[in-house]
Amino acid sequence: MTPQQIAEQLGIKFEKQSVTYLNLCVKSGNQLMTSGHVSTLKGKLGAGLTTEEGYAAARDCVAKILNSVWNVHGTLDGLRVLKLFGCVNSAPDFIEHHLVINGASDLIHEVFGKTTDGYHARSALGFSSLPTGVAVEVEAVFEIKD
Repeated sequence: MTPQQIAEQLGIKFEKQSVTYLNLCVKSGNQLMTSGHVSTLKGKLGAGLTTEEGYAAARDCVAKILNSVWNVHGTLDGLRVLKLFGCVNSAPDFIEHHLVINGASDLIHEVFGKTTDGYHARSALGFSSLPTGVAVEVEAVFEIKD
């Protein structure tokens, strides 16, 4: 199955987006770079939210990223994931940022392959706050292979 077919089978929704204040995904040469996509879940990891809830929030961010990429590229096929940057809204003593952002990486691995086009570089950082109090924000860089 192709990445597009896998994503659809996983229940990821692909809907046309309207123009907003910022470009959610921009093409430059053979790369697609996304803005940060935020989780629907709000709150702070380690102060009310669990690592498991954060993991699901990071997956939510990537599902939104995939929709934005689809809006620019028209498909998820023919792409390689180069980099994810994950931001976690966390309490000062929270140390499981990497486990939260695994939710983003795991969805990328499911859609694009763990050892092939989904094998990516990544950062997972903690922040004292994120816009509007969201739990997680993720951005990504893709390479257009074709």
